[in-house]
Amino acid sequence: QVQLVESGGGLVQAGGSLRLSCTASGSFAYINDMAWFRQAPGKQRELVASITSGGMTNYADSVKGRFTISRGSAKNTVSLQMNSLKAEDTAVYYCNAEILLYSGYANAYWGQGTQVTVSS
Repeated sequence: QVQLVESGGGLVQAGGSLRLSCTASGSFAYINDMAWFRQAPGKQRELVASITSGGMTNYADSVKGRFTISRGSAKNTVSLQMNSLKAEDTAVYYCNAEILLYSGYANAYWGQGTQVTVSS
């Protein structure tokens, strides 16, 4: 069974930094794209940043220049370095990964979410 486990959320003052991490575990053949999404109260879940297996990255306009997504050398981890945090970054952050199983099927998996709260 494939699982994504996140860590690193918390409470920080505006202007501060946090680093989120996510590790995929279980039995699978390959991890393709990995990404971070977030969902604030009363809002739809939105893409924050994504990274391909080859290292190509994509960011939401609202976080460009402040957030950096990266993958570990083992390719089953993804991190999100968040700097210059703003109150509007407050949300539950979710890790997402497109994973190819040994069966040949590819599925999208989600982590359980980690709360990030930025106080102004």
